[in-house]
Order: sequence, then structure tokens, then C-alpha cells
Amino acid sequence: MEKSVRELGVQDLVNAGGLTLAEANELYHVLTDILSQSQSPSHIWHQIVTRRLLKPSFPHSLHQLLYYSVYHSAFHSQHASLPHYWFPSIEQSKRTNLGRLMETHAPKLLGASYKDPITSFHLFHKFSVQHPQVYWSLILKELSVSFVEPPKCILDTSSDPSKHGGTWLPGSVLNIADCCLQPTPYPHKTDDTLAVVWRDEGFDDSEVNGMTLKQLRHQVMLVANAIDATFSKGDAIAIDMQMTVNAVIIYLAIVLAGCVVVSIADSFAPKEIATRLRVSKAKGIFTQDFISRGGRKFPLYSRVIEAAACKVIVLPVIGDDLGVQLRDCDISWKVFLSSSRQHPRSYHYSPINQSIDTVTNILFSSGTTGEPKAIPWTQLSPIRSAADAWAFIDIQPGDVYCWPTNLGWVMGPTLIYSCFLSGATLALYHGSPLGHGFGKFVQDAGVTILGTVPSLVKTWKSTQCMEGLDWTKIKIFCSTGETSNVDDDLWLSSKSYYKPIIECCGGTELASSYIIGSPLQPQAFGAFSTASMTTGLVILDENGVPYPEDVACVGEVGLFPIYMGATDRLLNADNEEVYFKGMPIYKGKVLRRHGDIIKRTVGGHFVVQGRADDTMNIGGIKTSSVEIERVCDRADEGILETAAISVAPANGGPEQLVIFAVLKKGYNSNAETLKRKFSKAIQSNLNPLFKVSLVKIVPDFPRTASNKLLRRVLRDQMKRELSIQSRL
Repeated sequence: MEKSVRELGVQDLVNAGGLTLAEANELYHVLTDILSQSQSPSHIWHQIVTRRLLKPSFPHSLHQLLYYSVYHSAFHSQHASLPHYWFPSIEQSKRTNLGRLMETHAPKLLGASYKDPITSFHLFHKFSVQHPQVYWSLILKELSVSFVEPPKCILDTSSDPSKHGGTWLPGSVLNIADCCLQPTPYPHKTDDTLAVVWRDEGFDDSEVNGMTLKQLRHQVMLVANAIDATFSKGDAIAIDMQMTVNAVIIYLAIVLAGCVVVSIADSFAPKEIATRLRVSKAKGIFTQDFISRGGRKFPLYSRVIEAAACKVIVLPVIGDDLGVQLRDCDISWKVFLSSSRQHPRSYHYSPINQSIDTVTNILFSSGTTGEPKAIPWTQLSPIRSAADAWAFIDIQPGDVYCWPTNLGWVMGPTLIYSCFLSGATLALYHGSPLGHGFGKFVQDAGVTILGTVPSLVKTWKSTQCMEGLDWTKIKIFCSTGETSNVDDDLWLSSKSYYKPIIECCGGTELASSYIIGSPLQPQAFGAFSTASMTTGLVILDENGVPYPEDVACVGEVGLFPIYMGATDRLLNADNEEVYFKGMPIYKGKVLRRHGDIIKRTVGGHFVVQGRADDTMNIGGIKTSSVEIERVCDRADEGILETAAISVAPANGGPEQLVIFAVLKKGYNSNAETLKRKFSKAIQSNLNPLFKVSLVKIVPDFPRTASNKLLRRVLRDQMKRELSIQSRL
């Protein structure tokens, strides 16, 4: 891969594998024609993609050869802008949701400066930041959001000075779950619209199952009636199960019934489940007897009852009968639903309409204190979440949207609302997304939008489990949770003739992404092309002073406080202290803290460099150093103290967990032994998905004058070591 594209010959194409000499000659002929007409690397690559020169069936080595040779100079220069792999066309841009909105309204809003959705995107984004009321008044008409009582205005910044972000849609009343379930003329969804498609693992050759909007509504209302018979309005009710059709039905039914969903990931250990039930004051929990994944069954009910004293409603993972003996206080799904079926109109339910700022969901995000922050989502949060998907993922009626996730993480609720408030079909695979079965479901269900996390893509690529499948119906990929690896993204995008991968970076507390990719802008692998609509941000230097706009730099991000959908409260922490205290004033307003260190590149893209605090991102799950250190400190009697950090490999990719350990005087141990003990302790007490990559035994830790541990110094030391190793 050291050659530039103009130095390649036919033999290089043959040597990359997968092509006969005749096929290589044909490809070389087209490539030569492109090179004769094109000078810049981006134009060469654009032509290669436009002419579909590289087929998804070609070996990855051939895709690598052409991509890296086209951008040979960019990969050998520290100051070059990021190489683009996808380019919007004017024709395409006008068919996107946001492009269509701009074509309709931007000539009036921007005047003569408006040209087209691509040329004028930056201007329109800037307008949305300066005039969020105008933008959101337009977007509310694009989503299936129906108010029982309309808002008095879009944004009120004067009535409550304590709310830095203002009060959004004051006076409005609705039920956001009911908005998901009712047919609407615009966006177009009827009772016969396919709302959900799914397949159970192990039935890979069976027909894909489907449920219409009317069928979904009836099932949700059946469960809502059963909730009424079991719980009271306003009760917090947890969900700890795989993201199945039933999980989605339960989620919507809890909200429809005026109760509050407590989101708990199905991978959590009993201690973590117990913490979330305690903080949320949950009155009950829905779960499964087992988790079925990769052809194996893993206990779930037993974990839940170790944590929960409240009522547990248990669904069978397979069939109609449970595979576990229940406690006397718990009930089966079948018994739970029977209380609803006694209702004379069990498939009808009058939704509980409430004010816009009513809490509907409690999600959790780890901070730096050791206890997860309990983040309340109001009815405003789903609107923001779905609006971002509408604008940047370009989700439209007729799309089939699949993203393997869980209701315990923000992507679960985001996926539900993004589909049902936009008129798209939700696609669910009941099983592990790691193998061929999931990929075949994506093919058979006709998925048009596929969401991932980078570690998942890395597994698909390394195991070659998706070979032979047709993913060319996919129009957009999405990625979040971790830092993407360029070569893994090259592999993924190539599976659908180089469709864009929309990178998303945000937070549970924002109900959205603050930086994201856009189908109205050229895209670079592993990078974000813009702030989300109405989102203003600055990058701060080490003194808290914002860098000038559009200047290449690295620093902590500060968000403008006027942010539709962002939380103004936490259940177990001080929102003001967590997000605003100590942040600089910018243009008369205190900035909102997010905690990311981001880089703005020469070409204006954003790249996330890590966390400013000691929160880490392991396998797409945010956790704190403190949580991990508490567990590791108890893992071996010879441990004096530990320090947990995460670092990304020198060549990019997901962050790796590294534990530094100081031993007690007189004790001996080795790194491999401690690595096994730390991994076991973390997986038992925190999350079985966490993996310790490296343990380093050191004599002591760097500290400040006030004895605070300097994890940043350890992180920098580890980055240097990994960088040196990568060059050896």
C-alpha cells in the first residue's frame, strides 16, 4: 500500500486477490480512464465510487489497495485535510429530508445568499443556531407529533432564569407514545404501514415476521391495560431484557399509561441492577427467564431477583412457557396479560396525556463519582432524538431501520422514537448481532439504514461472517459509542457501494448528538462533519478560552446552553454542578459542559480525542475510572491502589482498558495474574462485557500537590508507549 494510484499496474490488482487477469485488465482500463480525466485524489475516488468500480464482492484487500493508493499523499502528511470517501450530489441532496426543507424555506429565510442544500448547508446551520425557534417550528410539522394542548411558544428564555437552556414548548400537553402509534397523513403512515419486522435467531431461513401499525397499537394498548391493573399512574417500571418486539411494546405501553420506564441493560450484574432500581424507586420490572444469544442461553431472571425486591414480570425467551421457577411475588407474562384480557375493550386504551416536561424514561450514564447519573427523559427528549435522525440519518417513510442495541442504553429509546415519529419500519433481530444470522436478517428484511458500534464492525470484518450477503439496499450506515477505525469503516461502507457512515457523538443527557455526519456534506471515515442543527459549540484551549471559529485546533468542547432536549435536572446529582459549574461565559451565557476533547481538522471535520474527565468509553459503554478502581482495589489482597484509564490504539479503533497497579509492601504479583483477577472482578461486579487489555505494575502514581491522582499523565504515558510499539 506504499504506491500511489498512478504507480499501480495490472499485476498489483491481481496480487490484491479476487480478480482474474481479464477482470484486472478491465478494472485497470477504467481506472486509467479516470486518472486521465482527474487530478485531485478526491475527484479520482469520487469517480471510482460513482462508476461502481469496486464491487462489494471484491476482497477487502482490493478496496484497501485503491483507497489508500488514491489518498497516498494524505496518509503521509500530518497537515492534510481528512480524505473524503463519500460525496453528495445536488440531485440526491434535494431528496433528503433536510435538503427538501431547505429548498422550501431557505430562500425566504436566507434570501439571495441561498444556493442549494449542499452549498448553503453551513449558512442554514448557522441560521438554526441563531434562530432555533424558527427551525423547531418547521421540524415539528415534519414529525408525527400531535399536541392535545399546543405550546404557547417554541422557546421561553425569560420565565425561569435557573434554566440555562430555557423552557421549550411551554404549556403543551401530549402523550409521546400515542404519537408513535397513531396513523398520520404526514409523515405518511397508515394502520397498514409495516411498523416492526423481526426474526428470531436460529430461524435464519424463515420468513421475516411483520407487525402493522394497527397490530402494534393493539398490542401496546393490551399491555397498557394490564399495567393499569397492576401499577399506578406515575410509577417507575424497569425493563431489563433483550430488545425484542415485546420489549418495544412494553416500553411504549408504560409511557402510554402515564408511567415511567427505567432503562436497565440486560448485561448488568445484580449490583448494577440494584443500584438503578434503588435510584429510580422502581415499583416493578419486566425481564426474561433467560437471554438467548449465539445459540446459548444465559440466566437473566436469577440476576434480577438477586437485585430486586419489587414485583418482577417474567417473559419466556422461547415459546410460551417459562424455564424458571418464580418467587411468590412475581408473575409470568401470560398471567400479567390475563388481567388485561378480562377488560371488555382490552385492545383500546385512552392515553394519559401530560405536560411536555413530564418524565417518561429514566436512563443512566456513568459520571466520575462512581454512581451512575440518573438522567430523566421528558416528552421533549424523544422529539429532539427523532428530529436528529430525520435531519441527519434521513429516515423517511418506507425506510427499514435496524440498530442492534438495548433499551438500557440511549440508542434503544432513540431507535423506537426515530422510527415511529418518522413513519419508518423498526427492524429487530432477536439474538446475537455478531454472526451471519444477523447479516442475513439485514439482507432479508431489506434494511435501508443500519446502525452499528465500531467493535461490532471489527468483528464482522475479522470473522468474514458477512461474506456472500447482499447489503446493497442500505442507503446509510450509522455509528456511535466508540471511536471508529478507518479501515473497518472502509470495509463497512464498501458493502453497499460506499454509502455514507453517519458518525454520531452525543449523550444521554442531550437526547441527541452534538456532532454528527450529514448527507449534505462530504464524509471522511471516523469523523464528524458538523454540529447538529441548532447546536452551537466552541473548542476551548487549556485556559478555557475559545479558539476562533474554523481554526484547526484541539481542546475541550463547550456547548451553547440553548439546547433543545438537553436535561435540566438529574435525579441523584446536581445538574448545575455537573454541566455548568466552572464553565466559561461565552457571548453572555455560561457554556454547557460535555466532557469530550475534540479536534477540528484543517478541512473542518471533527474527531473525538477522548474524555476531559476520567469517564471512559469501553465497548461503547461509558463508565468511570472510580467505578473500575473500586472493584480492582478489592480483587487481590496485595493491591495497594489502582488507576484505570482507557486509550485508543495508535492506528485508531475502540478504547482499551488499562489498569495501573501499586502493590502493598512485601507483596509480589505479575501483570498477567492481576489481569485475570481484575477482569473477573469487573465482569462479576460491573459488566460482563468489559475487558481488561493491559495491566502495568508501577511503584507509585503521579499526583498533584493536593494528592489528586493524575490519570491524564498515565494516559499520556500509555499513548506514547502504544505509539512507539506501532512503529516497531
